[in-house]
This record gives sequence, C-alpha cells and structure tokens, in this order.
Amino acid sequence: MIGPLDLIAAPVLGPIQLIHWLGQKLIEAAESEMYDEGRLRGELLELQVRLDMGEVTEDEYDEREESLLTLLSAIREAKP
Repeated sequence: MIGPLDLIAAPVLGPIQLIHWLGQKLIEAAESEMYDEGRLRGELLELQVRLDMGEVTEDEYDEREESLLTLLSAIREAKP
C-alpha cells in the first residue's frame, strides 16, 4: 500500500529506484548472455566454417577454439 510518505518521497526516490531497477535488468541481461552455452556453440560452429572456407588459419582456429571451450567449461562448472 502506498502511504503519504511514499507520495512525498516519490519525486526524489523514484528516479533512484528506476536507475537501480534498470541496473539490475542490465546485469541480468549481461549474465544471461555471458552464460549462454548456445551462443558459444554457435561461435564454435562459425569458427569451423571460417576454417573450412580458409578465412582463418589452423593456428587462429586452435587459439580461438581453446578460448571458447574454456569459457564453455567455466559456464558448465558455474551452473548449479
């Protein structure tokens, strides 16, 4: 229930609460993207295609693949 004090404080606290809420949503979105296994698997597939097309060298492929697999492993370990 909204009381009289809430109405008086709304012009001051409202923008602060909005910024806090928006910050939380941005954090949630970033974490969701960061922990998205599908995105990493897609990057691995794209990397394989680029190797097959000659757009990246074997060394570049190996380096990026290792990085992506490390991230994928970390995501899987971080999940409960």
